Amino acid sequence: MKKIAFFDAKPYDRTWFDYYKEQFGFEIKYFENKFSKDTAFMAHGFEAIVVFVNDEVDKEAIDILVENNVKVIALRSAGYNNVDIKAAFNKVHVVRVPAYSPYAVAEHAIALLLALNRQIHRAYNRTRDGNFSLTGLTGFDLHGKTVGVIGTGKIGQVFIDICHGFGMNVIAFDPFPAQGLDIHYVTLDELIKKSDMISLHCPLTKDTHHMIDPEKLSKMKDGVYIINTSRGGLIDSKALLNAIKTQKIGAAGLDVYEEESDLFYEDFSNTILQDDILARLISLPNVIVTSHQAFLTEDALCNIAKTTLENFAAYFNNDPLINEICYQCNKSGSCNKKHEKRCF
Repeated sequence: MKKIAFFDAKPYDRTWFDYYKEQFGFEIKYFENKFSKDTAFMAHGFEAIVVFVNDEVDKEAIDILVENNVKVIALRSAGYNNVDIKAAFNKVHVVRVPAYSPYAVAEHAIALLLALNRQIHRAYNRTRDGNFSLTGLTGFDLHGKTVGVIGTGKIGQVFIDICHGFGMNVIAFDPFPAQGLDIHYVTLDELIKKSDMISLHCPLTKDTHHMIDPEKLSKMKDGVYIINTSRGGLIDSKALLNAIKTQKIGAAGLDVYEEESDLFYEDFSNTILQDDILARLISLPNVIVTSHQAFLTEDALCNIAKTTLENFAAYFNNDPLINEICYQCNKSGSCNKKHEKRCF
């Protein structure tokens, strides 16, 4: 029975992995510790590990895994910007879950937009205190408004479908436009200038890091809403805070934050938050921050567990690794998995 080390484990992770592990014939050891170069030694005696979006899989950590004969790293997520895939090449295989539930993330993005617009979070707190005043809770019709969607992969496409259901005008930007779909593509600059709301659905790369910066913010409509359920590093958080303070930005719904790795998924309710930017964002009435929970549905968790274990089964059975990634894959798909349908 193959042994797998599972890092940064939470109770909701275990449910479906425990359900499927015997079916696939794996033994899983759960560690609450996040994975990094400081905890990589814990993988000794295991042939594979499972990590998540805020684990730090850098070169030093990868070298420790290789020294301990770990053969494959599985991300239980779609994103892999936290992995040094170049350092992993020819040393350890890296697999991921490319599509666990685009509906979960897209629906959460819409939930943030609706809550911000109709002041649901403020109304909830008011009525719990016996305050039934409607003053300051006025929203606007989504119907007829223009929403700009940055990134039109599976999640972006589902988000667009939902927006069409509300009767919204959708414009989109993607350097690799989806073919054969009824999507109105524009330049990023045009999207920035014309949108009443902007929702981010793209990966974090060196090219997309801080794609929403002071210059882009200055070109946006006054009062624009920004929704981010992708990666925190897409937005310059300090610039966003300043734009909200000056009322350039009307509202922000953030499920991710660029400095979230040491904060999200943990309980700090009895401590003083040391991140001044995040603390200020949370305190603002027109900002909703959720702790990277857009993926968190039973359907998604089930798919994540099953696909992750299928990835392991493919590796150990010497089958093609359809969900493998490497630094060549990252170069606009230049890796053709020529080595028995694997990256190397």
